[in-house]
Amino acid sequence: MNVAIIGTGYVGTVTGACFAELGHNVVCVDIDRSKVDLINAGIPPIHEPGLAELLEKHARAGLRATVDYNDAIPSSDLTFICVGTPSDEDGRIDLSIVRCASESIGDALELNGRDSHHVVVVKSTVVPGTTEDVVAPLIRARGERENVGIAMNPEFLREGKAVYDFMNPDKIVIGGDPSSAEMVARLYEKIPCEATLTDIRTAEMIKYANNSFLATKISFANEIGNICKQLGIDVYEVMSAIGKDFRISEQFLNAGAGFGGSCFPKDVKAL
Repeated sequence: MNVAIIGTGYVGTVTGACFAELGHNVVCVDIDRSKVDLINAGIPPIHEPGLAELLEKHARAGLRATVDYNDAIPSSDLTFICVGTPSDEDGRIDLSIVRCASESIGDALELNGRDSHHVVVVKSTVVPGTTEDVVAPLIRARGERENVGIAMNPEFLREGKAVYDFMNPDKIVIGGDPSSAEMVARLYEKIPCEATLTDIRTAEMIKYANNSFLATKISFANEIGNICKQLGIDVYEVMSAIGKDFRISEQFLNAGAGFGGSCFPKDVKAL
């Protein structure tokens, strides 16, 4: 299928390169000309193991980038919104980039004269209700089109292992009406992981619940670590033992620094 990726940051670049690896035709869109030039040269604008090799391979085979929405969306079957949603001063997510992207997508869809179904997919992390109450109205305000669907497909990528995680996921979550969700699911057909199809708000919430739970595991390990320190007990031995419980797993149980990174603090605040 033909896929347009809006945003060439961490999520967008990995998503675009991996969809190309799965056999899809990909065009990335970004307002930053320097990122566009890098991608067209087969050079990723971010560092992620395995990404440079994928991008170099598929840039030679047809993956490209542009600053023009009209150059990518009218000829695509699906458009993925992969732009940033940073925190504002109150901890709420800033949707200004999402709003701008949605408006530009709506304008570009007016140039799509085909009768085939086009699906706009939100991959950015947004609080429940955003896709239906913010993104969809902005896209449809540019012109009512019955063949434009809206979907939500959150990402669950770890920094440093994003390419591996995309190609070998524990779960694929897709929210949307049956027709749109099935169309998104077809993008992942070559990946041996059954997609969870649900409604849009549930898909949005799954992302926040997932990240909040992982942040909770880190905080829990640190609290146990404080107790162990006072009692002269090796917290790593304790965590290793309870991590053998299949209901818990060893992941994110290493006591130490608090949770951080680009996602967990932002998502916990927003929730």
